[in-house]
Amino acid sequence: MSGTTTRRCSCRDPKTGKSYGKACPKFTSKRHGTYAVRHELPARQDGTRREYRRSGFPTATKATEELDKVRALLSIPDEDDPAGQMLISDLLESCARSKEPLPDYDETRRRFTTGQPLNAKTTVAEWLDLWLAGRKRLRPTGLKRYELDVRVHLKPHLGEIRLDKLRVHHLDTMFGAINENNIEIGEQNAQRRAAIAQLRATSRKGADGRAQRAALQEAIEAMPPFRRITGASTQQHIKATLRAALNVAIAQQAMPNFNPAEHVELVPGTKPKALVWTDERLAHWQTTGEKPSPVMVWTPQQTGLFLDFIADDRLYGLWHLIAFRGLRRGEACGLRWMDLNWTDSSLAVATQLVQDGWEITEGAPKTNSGVRTIALDEESIAYLREQKKRQAGERAQWGTGWKLTGRIFTQEDGSWLHPGKVSDLFERLVAAAELPPVRLHDLRHGAATLMLAAGVDIKVVSDTLGHSDTRITRDIYQAVLDDLARAAAEAVIKLVPRARTSGNASRSTGRFQRMPGMAQPRRLRDNEAGDSPSA
Repeated sequence: MSGTTTRRCSCRDPKTGKSYGKACPKFTSKRHGTYAVRHELPARQDGTRREYRRSGFPTATKATEELDKVRALLSIPDEDDPAGQMLISDLLESCARSKEPLPDYDETRRRFTTGQPLNAKTTVAEWLDLWLAGRKRLRPTGLKRYELDVRVHLKPHLGEIRLDKLRVHHLDTMFGAINENNIEIGEQNAQRRAAIAQLRATSRKGADGRAQRAALQEAIEAMPPFRRITGASTQQHIKATLRAALNVAIAQQAMPNFNPAEHVELVPGTKPKALVWTDERLAHWQTTGEKPSPVMVWTPQQTGLFLDFIADDRLYGLWHLIAFRGLRRGEACGLRWMDLNWTDSSLAVATQLVQDGWEITEGAPKTNSGVRTIALDEESIAYLREQKKRQAGERAQWGTGWKLTGRIFTQEDGSWLHPGKVSDLFERLVAAAELPPVRLHDLRHGAATLMLAAGVDIKVVSDTLGHSDTRITRDIYQAVLDDLARAAAEAVIKLVPRARTSGNASRSTGRFQRMPGMAQPRRLRDNEAGDSPSA
């Protein structure tokens, strides 16, 4: 089973048309013809014989190198390992049949030692599918985010690349293409926005106006719809998704111990900071229609106006808890009566309702720190007692049609509240109250602002919101904390009595007015004595 090399040529006798074989006149030259290799392999499982054959080598040296590779691969399993010998033989037979190059010895030995498929040439797309299939324990929202990254970005750009051949430059190319597409999307959005503005400015009167509007509408319909760019934060998430998938591949030894996603440099993504609706920001929004930040927070006065406006709303207790205790939307919808402790005035947040597409599922809070117990004030307890009475009345009205879900806030028939519909209702209530726009999640941010403004310790605020670390709280509310710091600075200044301040009438006299019992500054004593500053 040492293998052999042979030489042959394709020359034919011009008279008979038959192959010369070894009788070829040129066969005496070793450079004439091509070389082939043959090596017998262990028999198949059914006992039939097989061998590795390959031809077309230009020199004997090349043929010998091929034969040496075959021998090296056959030597990987021990002599007393028939199953291993069978795997290597299957690999060699497959390569001979498909005419693919022999695999690398070191890589094959690594795969053989770790129990990996020997002839598997897994692509990035195939591995991502396998990786996603193993993520089923994730929350639906988290899994969908991974699936989105894979479907929209990773597979189209990297899917055809072999997993073990993935390199940093492939990722650089992908993110470069994403940024180029961002430029195109921005230009198309601007064109569509300009056309819509022109349509709105075009008069509906007269035949010319109507014709122009019809042409503009036709042009707008032919344009691509408004699309969102893949921003810096999203690109960071795409990178994180790929990094996580490749880490699993490395752990399972499906690829070399090198993660390209660890070495890609991207522009760092920044999360929007929460800003308070001050008078200046409100004026800017009323003038331009632009929100200063995606995350806007009402002032305490604005929050009070909203709560007064919706005082008779059926879900007032829910809005109240989010506004003052900072519950997440799914947590508020998932609150259960069994988790409410009337004696201790506390409420355990132990579950939430998650929106998966448009379906609703019940799950644990967003993070482990989200499972928490929050203290309730007397006003919140009073509203919950009212909610208990209201729900008892609705249950009596529905009779046997009532759905016993055990939730504090439900639909009128006792069934779960739909988180998406709750957000839609909140937006309608804000618009009806004629208040500056905030999202329902921003009402949670408002609760944090109220607690911080009230001087509640940052650790208590973090625990109430369900953050795992106070640094998260500080990062999100840094702008709010800056506003509070300025207010604190003003408060500190007011603690010190001053007779001379900016704009004070005494400033025009150029004289320092002392508080009773206060020594006069030396500079002023010298000046009053007639000494000049330069003396």
